[in-house]
Amino acid sequence: MALPIKDQLKYWGIAAAVSFFILWVLGDVILPFILGGAVAYCLDPIADWFERLGLSRIMSTITITLIAGVLVVLAALLVIPTLVQQLVGLVATAPDLINGFIAFLTERFPDLLDSESRMYQSLVSVGNALQERGGTVVNSVLASVGSLVNIAVLIVLVPVITFYLLMDWDRMVSEIDRLLPRDHAPIIRQLAHRIDRTLAAFIRGQGTVVLIMGAYYGLGLMAIGLNFGLVVGFFAGLISFIPYVGAVIGGALAFGLAIFQFWGDWIWLGAVAVLFFGGQFIEGNILTPNLVGNSVGLHPVWLIFALSVFGALFGFVGMLVAVPLAAAMGVLVRFAIERYQGSLLYKGYAGRDEE
Repeated sequence: MALPIKDQLKYWGIAAAVSFFILWVLGDVILPFILGGAVAYCLDPIADWFERLGLSRIMSTITITLIAGVLVVLAALLVIPTLVQQLVGLVATAPDLINGFIAFLTERFPDLLDSESRMYQSLVSVGNALQERGGTVVNSVLASVGSLVNIAVLIVLVPVITFYLLMDWDRMVSEIDRLLPRDHAPIIRQLAHRIDRTLAAFIRGQGTVVLIMGAYYGLGLMAIGLNFGLVVGFFAGLISFIPYVGAVIGGALAFGLAIFQFWGDWIWLGAVAVLFFGGQFIEGNILTPNLVGNSVGLHPVWLIFALSVFGALFGFVGMLVAVPLAAAMGVLVRFAIERYQGSLLYKGYAGRDEE
């Protein structure tokens, strides 16, 4: 005989509370395992594809590891140093850009800015704040990441953990399925499939879109010759998981820098505008429909809320687990709504009589 619903809710509640407590206490310790699990989850479809081609699971995992290693080395040699250099340079020169922007406006629109006006004072204040705090912010971010866990340990542990998790992924899923409560196994499998579909659409699909758009904007702005084009394009691609926000914010930042750099050269200004309009068209009409799908089930507002809450509660580790937990909670809420709409509480006896 199955346990009463009251007892089931109690035991599942205790399990959830213990999980959150472990996450809160051991967040820094389990970070490499969360990162390794996330990477293994994203790479599992590729491993399955290699298996369908005839490779064994171990050979598929080794092949993926070698390819990933080559890509990481290339990124470390070609992209990351330039990205860091441009980011540091942008923060360092931000006050000069603000002051240059003020001089630019004053020279071409002398009536727009008055040294006593509120707008002028605001721009000066922004420039001074960036000068005083810009470097501090960068150093604080690097220090917080460094204090979170030793970077060297991450570099060593994450690939190793990913390798073993990816190699045993299918077996682990089978073992978890074997341990499911028999009375509820079909429903749990159904919910797990929905959660996996949502995560696959968002993490794998949207993650691919973010990488493609970041490369598109970054390389495009660098080809145009825009100063700090790579870091601006990377930032625009990074936030492109929120519809239109990446193109609007990244485009505004890039166009602002382009106006300051290319004023009077309308061809390059037009090239920046065309680049972002083209990127928005490619993202909305080609990449997102084919890689993510039309219905992900993970609303951007819900995602931002989950990132904010879990980040505040559990720090960086909380932000990593926010997406899967948000997807799971969304699926569970929709499932509860479906059950509610099929119950007498929603339909009433009149609804039962109509059936």
